[in-house]
Amino acid sequence: MTSTPARQAAVYLRISLDATGEGLAVDRQRQECAAIVAARGWEPVGEYVDNSISASDAKKHRPGYAALVTDFAAGRFDALVCYDLDRLTRQPRQLEDWIDAAESRGLALVTANGDADLTTDAGRLFARIKLAVARAEVERKSARQRSAARQRSELGKPPLGVRLTGYTPKGDLIPDEAELVRRIFAAFLESRSLRAVARSLAADGISTRHGKPWHISTVFGILRNPRYAGRAIYRGEVTGKPGAWLALVPEDDYEAVQAILADPGRVTNHTGMTERKHLGSGLYLCAVCREPVSAWSGNRYRCRSGAHVARSQGPVDEYVTAVIAARLGLPDVQGILTPVSAAAAPLADEVARVRERLARNDSDYDAGYIDGPRYKAARDKGEADLRRAQEALAAAQATTEAAPVLTAPDPAKAFLGASLAVRRAVVNLLVTVAISKAARGSKTFDPDTVRIEWRS
Repeated sequence: MTSTPARQAAVYLRISLDATGEGLAVDRQRQECAAIVAARGWEPVGEYVDNSISASDAKKHRPGYAALVTDFAAGRFDALVCYDLDRLTRQPRQLEDWIDAAESRGLALVTANGDADLTTDAGRLFARIKLAVARAEVERKSARQRSAARQRSELGKPPLGVRLTGYTPKGDLIPDEAELVRRIFAAFLESRSLRAVARSLAADGISTRHGKPWHISTVFGILRNPRYAGRAIYRGEVTGKPGAWLALVPEDDYEAVQAILADPGRVTNHTGMTERKHLGSGLYLCAVCREPVSAWSGNRYRCRSGAHVARSQGPVDEYVTAVIAARLGLPDVQGILTPVSAAAAPLADEVARVRERLARNDSDYDAGYIDGPRYKAARDKGEADLRRAQEALAAAQATTEAAPVLTAPDPAKAFLGASLAVRRAVVNLLVTVAISKAARGSKTFDPDTVRIEWRS
């Protein structure tokens, strides 16, 4: 008589949330599963663990589960032990894969709560019913959480989850963090550069609340969060209702920051966060196609086509700087500031009105008052209106950045000694610069190839 070879048993362990990070729940599962393997006389061949990872979302990657599937396909085990069926999967499609495996390859699936014999009709029925019940509970829980989140937003309460820097989970201020958030907004309004803000924090030895260095993406996340302006949100969108917590930045400052970030003239990488490094990059225009020029290799300005203009940056910037400095030396320069600055207030109000309109549109759609096509049409128009209002506000906001120069006792001297961001703001406020090709073979700068159009 020959003995049947012992099955090769794999163990899969998972919990959705490990609040302490100590893995204690996984350890409890391990003990019970190991006892089953020993009692069956099976040979343990592998353990696969996903700690603090949910199985409810089919798109969420579970490294342990992925390795389990791969190793089974390679024939490394023919028995699988887990604490319960919903530890293995909460996805009906994944369960059907294991049922196929049991039927075609004789996989033995055992749980600490009883065998799930997938090779029999009764076992498959039991597994499917059990998974359907577990799935329904997940969906009911999700619906309850969405309803609670909506109710919290309607009451102006902060959303649950990871707390926002500057506030406790209940929305109370944390003074040191709140002051840091205010500093970030003020520094960005002054420099218009995410990278400059991050560098300033690093230079002062200031880290995030998690002890990590500030990155431009972290600064961007702070500046984009409407809760800092005291606005309630639901599912990441502003509801149009005030939050029941103290705002850290004034509405005008928040909208000014959004307008700057939304300005299409900003240089962007994949995350939209890089700063300008040249006076005319994105600011000067090609005299032929009227498209903004960008900095190119060899310290040149070039339009997008590359065929109309490619000019050395140095002589062009020196000429523009000299012309602007001369204009700033005239006695009427202080009169430029007031009328342009006064235009920012109504523009900020217009941005706020468009945001409220978008929020009402979202609420009407959620409540079933409008259908999908009407919602999309209103949303598209609202977003287009918001972009236009933000662009106008960004142009008016440039005056604030130029103010230190325009209000200085000697504006020309202040301009020549200002930072690149401030000099760009002054140029953008006063003129439009259009550059043409230089004469072929000429080594002498021709001012006529740089047309400076003064703004009224």
